[in-house]
Amino acid sequence: MPVKLKDLGCLINQAISLAKNYRSLTGRPLGITGEVAEYEAARLLKLELAPVRQSGYDAIRKSDRTKIQIKGRCVITKNPGQRLGKIQLDKEWDYVVLVLLDQDFEPTEIYQADRKSLVDELTKPGSKARNERGALSITKFKSIGKLLWSKA
Repeated sequence: MPVKLKDLGCLINQAISLAKNYRSLTGRPLGITGEVAEYEAARLLKLELAPVRQSGYDAIRKSDRTKIQIKGRCVITKNPGQRLGKIQLDKEWDYVVLVLLDQDFEPTEIYQADRKSLVDELTKPGSKARNERGALSITKFKSIGKLLWSKA
């Protein structure tokens, strides 16, 4: 059964409020970035969320049925070395979308990179973090991908 984004949005807003209160009280983040990123990507890019525990991708683009893996990052400081979570090359997906969120979990930018570009970058000789852990910096992902959406 497809998730209704309107219903999900109400829950996401409650979770964001709780996460902001938690960070204010403890100084630590509450791990909701991935869920917020998936919701915002689906809402802003008109994607259909994949079934829960779908291996490899998180959403499907309705227009062409491409499979989208969604990564989210809450950017609070200007640290150019911040990395995305692992991009698994052995899973089924066509594109990776990176949703950048501010300290209030509001989306600021969304980038997309295609599979070929990411495979080329993740498999080229060099960085252990990139090659073994499938991790790219936000800066590198932005340079490979293209901007799909911006708050500005």
